[in-house]
Amino acid sequence: MGRAARTVNNNDTPLSAVVLLSGGLDSATLLAIAKAQGYICYAISFDYGQRHAAELQAAEKIAKFIGVKKHLIFSLPLDTKGGSALTDLMLEVPTTPQDEKN
Repeated sequence: MGRAARTVNNNDTPLSAVVLLSGGLDSATLLAIAKAQGYICYAISFDYGQRHAAELQAAEKIAKFIGVKKHLIFSLPLDTKGGSALTDLMLEVPTTPQDEKN
């Protein structure tokens, strides 16, 4: 199942791929392509203080399903910076498109 690990310069050293895995479709697809091409895959995700853990839960499930060598989740506490509805509990999450302000 799958292809043999990719190598550099025919010296049989396996190539690795590090994929930023958000838990979304784009990063999951990239990880699956790298794995299918024979790379030894490592995944990293960031816990930036988002309101819900759904993204990180999805990233963990995807990493396990794809079979990464290691999945690391780094804490990056952006919730202390404020200014984003993704991390600031005092701000409402917009439900309609917003006009850009110049």
